[in-house]
Amino acid sequence: MRQHTGHLGGRLATAAAALACAAVVATTSTALAQPAPATAPAAHGTPPSSVDGGAWQSGHVQGMAIDRRKGFVYFSMTNLLVKTDLAGKPVGSVTGFTGHLGDLDFNEKDGRVYGSLEYKEAKSFYIAIVDVDRITRMNMDAQSTGVVSTVYLREAVKDFTADMNGDGVFDGDTGSTPDHRYGCSGIDGVAFGPAFGDRRGKRAGTRLTVAYGVYANTGRTDNDHQVLLQYDISRWRTYERPLTESVPHTSGPARVGGKFFVYTGNTTYGVQNLEYDGHSGTWLMAAYKGTKPGFPNYSVFAVDGAREPVRGPVRGQQRPERGLLLPLLRAGAHDAATGTYGWPAPGQYGQYGLVSLDDGRFYVARSGTVQDGGVTKQTARAVLNTWTGLTPSPFAPVS
Repeated sequence: MRQHTGHLGGRLATAAAALACAAVVATTSTALAQPAPATAPAAHGTPPSSVDGGAWQSGHVQGMAIDRRKGFVYFSMTNLLVKTDLAGKPVGSVTGFTGHLGDLDFNEKDGRVYGSLEYKEAKSFYIAIVDVDRITRMNMDAQSTGVVSTVYLREAVKDFTADMNGDGVFDGDTGSTPDHRYGCSGIDGVAFGPAFGDRRGKRAGTRLTVAYGVYANTGRTDNDHQVLLQYDISRWRTYERPLTESVPHTSGPARVGGKFFVYTGNTTYGVQNLEYDGHSGTWLMAAYKGTKPGFPNYSVFAVDGAREPVRGPVRGQQRPERGLLLPLLRAGAHDAATGTYGWPAPGQYGQYGLVSLDDGRFYVARSGTVQDGGVTKQTARAVLNTWTGLTPSPFAPVS
């Protein structure tokens, strides 16, 4: 479990005003805690300034996870999981995913990597749980080796398949429809951390939080929240089943531990990467920018982990609805018209992978492509950054 080691507070540097975009106003009253020395050194010494995830004939990098004690980094490449050491040397890989393997996080409690896994045509969404200690060679098959187990998320499936216009037809994987409750396009961001409002994790212990993907349909008003599900996974081994793509299973918890709504305005496919920062007690959400006029369309948001969820109206729904609302941290740029806070963050700042080291530093994924013998391959690299809180981009690469 990640422990809270810092505090919220401190002022943004005066330079933030000069960097702010003309359409937004930077706040100076609240920011993530400034970098502090790590509370305990990693077993493998000082984290490297970058870790090369290699080049692969796959989809682009979706997320990352790090086991600092054993010295391994894990990269999700959409249909492939790659394991490297801290020098960027490939140690092993898991192949054979035909679904979408998304964001990852490392569970310090059981030493496994958890990731979002989507099979939209099969109407099946899972948390993939990877026994990473068993990844010892390249090209291990996800189904036949037993390295991957899965847990079904019926709440996300229910919202994805919701018939919102009552025509009795499931419209499938498309955003150009009134179907899909809250505009749910599936799941993506995953992270371990305390229950919301329990910043130090003293009351309820560690939870797994899963973020919805959200279609960027500009013609509807019910898709302007990020939807976060929290689960107590202490008994999830009873639900775990091997990955069998030909016969998708439905073994999973009947209920969620909590369902929460964060009003951010429109995004394109929701929270791509979710990360809990134990240094500040804050949840970070990285998204592709939205396209709706009237919203600032930020790409990085922060949820104030110290604030208790409050039951209130979920805006924009077809029928009046109340839910548990989480406030954005009052930091970064502020859009007075919508009341939202965030960072425009042009470029790649967390959407492809984000890992907190819980000391004010983060690994931020960089995605790219290379040509190898006429074949386009996807590249991934984890780059060490410090949190500055400045607008427009709140991260700065470590020299």
